[in-house]
Amino acid sequence: MKRKASFFFFTALLAVILLLVVFTVNQLSSAAKLLDALYPNTGTLFLLFSCALLATTLYSGVRLFSLPIKPDLPDNENSRQMDAYSGYLAKRMPVHSKHPDASRKLKDLRWVRTNLKFLEVDSLNDIKQFATKNFFVGALAQNTSYGTTTTLLNNIKMVWAIYLIHNREQHLREFILLVRSVYEYLPLADFKKEEIPAHIKPIIQSAFSNTLSSLLPAGNLLTPFFMNLFLAGATNTYLTCLAGIIATRHCQVITEEDEKEVIQQSMFEASFMLKEIVRECNPLLSVTISKAVKQAGIESLDTVQPSSGSGIAQDIVSHLASSLKNIIRENISQDHDDD
Repeated sequence: MKRKASFFFFTALLAVILLLVVFTVNQLSSAAKLLDALYPNTGTLFLLFSCALLATTLYSGVRLFSLPIKPDLPDNENSRQMDAYSGYLAKRMPVHSKHPDASRKLKDLRWVRTNLKFLEVDSLNDIKQFATKNFFVGALAQNTSYGTTTTLLNNIKMVWAIYLIHNREQHLREFILLVRSVYEYLPLADFKKEEIPAHIKPIIQSAFSNTLSSLLPAGNLLTPFFMNLFLAGATNTYLTCLAGIIATRHCQVITEEDEKEVIQQSMFEASFMLKEIVRECNPLLSVTISKAVKQAGIESLDTVQPSSGSGIAQDIVSHLASSLKNIIRENISQDHDDD
């Protein structure tokens, strides 16, 4: 079935291309004849210009979607192909401004590894920045089309930024292959139930961290609401960190041994980065929402008007509303003083 479908789509593509060529040639020939009838020799010039334009478009398209020619990936650092591959990486990657031997002409494997370490630091900084954004997107816009679209666009921008850091010249097809490989390594892309616990563990640990327990004292009515926000934000952050680190590892692969360890190294580093981001974002999110809830409580209590009659129940309700409003305002002012 697969061979039949592939053969059908291949022949159909050739037929469509043939029809487009015949239609284009027919239209150009008709236009050339019309121009020749109006002004002599203008048809020939029009055909030459059209052919040159089509050839330029084809050449630019080939350059846009072509892959860079690179040597075979070495098995290990002692392989014969290592010198050729390290020379290829030295030509493709930009020289970091903090490299101690930036002006060195002979760039060996040691030079390449040192430069990759500096580029990795820049990549991790970008990953942390995008992951922090996706934490708040996941927490506040979970289960919405806006949150899903924004997260996806942020992840694509992050992978593009990492690709720019590691390559002087960019190739669209190479970037598409990088995005595809990153997606294939992410959990649920190729679902394996035995791998899911390893991805869930760091999310749960960060969501139920000591920082969270200090922010949410026992008996707080907002605890389930906060837990939902923190879990959604932590999940979004972990997937962003994992995607960014996988992209970085792919751009820094030197041997086939490194390529086999991409997912294990990425999971470990993503878990560590997740804890740092959650530790920074949880207090900000909890304080912001708590203040918003208190302010909403004051505004709702302001709608309770003093009683105009002499009913005891109405007097009690007005007194309670006024007391609660004063207590909430004192808490808000105390929070401002603590900040």
